[in-house]
Amino acid sequence: MRQSRLDGRAVALLLLCCLLWGINQVAVKAALTEIGPLWQAGLRSVVAGALVWLWSAARGVRLFERDGSGPGGLLAGALFAAEFACIFIGLQFTSASRMVVFLYLSPFVVALGMPFIAHGEKLSGRQWAGLVLAFGAVAFAFAEGLTAPHSPRQWWGDALGVAAAVLWGGTTLAIRATKLAAAPAEKTLLYQLGVSALALCAAAVAAGEPLPPAWSPRLVGLFGFQAVIVSFASYLAWFWLIRHYAATRLAVFTLSTPLFGLLAGALLLGEGISVRLLAALAALAAGIVLVNR
Repeated sequence: MRQSRLDGRAVALLLLCCLLWGINQVAVKAALTEIGPLWQAGLRSVVAGALVWLWSAARGVRLFERDGSGPGGLLAGALFAAEFACIFIGLQFTSASRMVVFLYLSPFVVALGMPFIAHGEKLSGRQWAGLVLAFGAVAFAFAEGLTAPHSPRQWWGDALGVAAAVLWGGTTLAIRATKLAAAPAEKTLLYQLGVSALALCAAAVAAGEPLPPAWSPRLVGLFGFQAVIVSFASYLAWFWLIRHYAATRLAVFTLSTPLFGLLAGALLLGEGISVRLLAALAALAAGIVLVNR
């Protein structure tokens, strides 16, 4: 049975996922210096998909029995593949800070679409105010990044970021609107990883994108983090949460991801934490409280 409110376990798991996703943006951008965007996205789906299959086999989860989830799985997989193609390609033309601002328009897509799927998840005026406040906090925190000198093709990366946000929200809605809503989290994730692995690797070949001639320890570490920790472990947790908790309440928590990215940069790279960031964190917390009361 899906719970309308988030308990302590859900909040802790969500915050961990958001922390990992915040760090992931840095890992993706760093790895682009050694591997192309389509191969990077496609191969990480291959590795993560294999891990999901092994995990499911060890736990006795039935992945291939007929349950009517095929159409929804193919739709969610196609949206998932397109989303990450937009993110990885877009990061070549725009900064990670700009990309993450546009990407986290996704909760608005979910909030707008969910009332058509589950009437019980319609947001009240107070909750809409909380969602706007939370996103405003994110935009405020990244305002400095938006004032960086524009490159000639930065608008293209920004547009891909917006497209990725719509696709991410669409994936969440597709899961809730189809028989995937009752499928195991492992099966939901395998659909997306399997379809995206085929689509993105095929796109890399079609585009003539070269594979790296050698894998440096740096690239192995960056890629391993993305494939094992993010694409396998955190996404498995995320799809389990979507199955058991209200999607609109989950979606607002994803707004903390870019702020976690800034915090990770401060801790790992020695970057300073400004008063602007602290104010944004306070506003984000207030927005989350309004949505989840």
